[in-house]
Amino acid sequence: MLDGSTPGNETGLAVLQDRVSDPADKTPSSRFLQAELELNAHLRGLTFGEPVRYVYNPLEYAWDPHRCYVEKYCQPGQRFLFLGMNPGPFGMAQTGVPFGEVKSVVNWLKITGEVGHPADEHPKRRILGLGCTQSEVSGARFWGFFRKLCGEPEQFFRHCFVHNLCPLIFMNASGKNLTPPELPADQREALLSLCDAALCKAVEALNVSMVIGVGRVAEQRARRALSAAVVNVQVEGIMHPSPRNPLANKGWEGVAKAKLADLGVLSLLSNS
Repeated sequence: MLDGSTPGNETGLAVLQDRVSDPADKTPSSRFLQAELELNAHLRGLTFGEPVRYVYNPLEYAWDPHRCYVEKYCQPGQRFLFLGMNPGPFGMAQTGVPFGEVKSVVNWLKITGEVGHPADEHPKRRILGLGCTQSEVSGARFWGFFRKLCGEPEQFFRHCFVHNLCPLIFMNASGKNLTPPELPADQREALLSLCDAALCKAVEALNVSMVIGVGRVAEQRARRALSAAVVNVQVEGIMHPSPRNPLANKGWEGVAKAKLADLGVLSLLSNS
């Protein structure tokens, strides 16, 4: 069984469950959080075997800053959803925010909240929350690019929101990060079928017109899930900013900027 909860989170989650279950609350942020709570409930029923030894769910132990992020920036009228695959060990795993490199989350997005701990932590992959001093390159590149482009986060979130398909992070016995495509096929499909269904609910809650997968895997998975569910939304993609991607290391910002210009997104975000 997956268990990523921490003492003290249960009361807050119960209060939020009551709140987002209120039929009168139909705001995008409330509907989005409800979809995530439902996904959490389903994910708790999954089991993972080798090579997975550790599973963290920041939507459990880092729910406070995650909720802060969603309630602050998920708003009506957003047309574009940037979709990552799953958390990185020094990004969302620490902060609860997609591509959540700590400095970007704290200094630019101004996110606050308490971060607990997963039930079982790898000794080399401790959760330090918003006090984590190690930077995640992907998140620093992603949010750094939009900070330069937009100036203030409000300019970005007027048009866009950012989400991960899967909220879980996986590690093997040594603490090495495992992405969902690296899981055994049966475990991978059990996981991603739940995440696909939650993505469809999230897209409908946000009412966006375009999903932009960050990386080929997220793009392909979104295209497949949304097409199968007959959700009327355009799916596109941009290169992932990961340092494991040699092309990204040669100039990810330039590639991303050109692609977003082609998609008609760049002109909406520029603060000039």
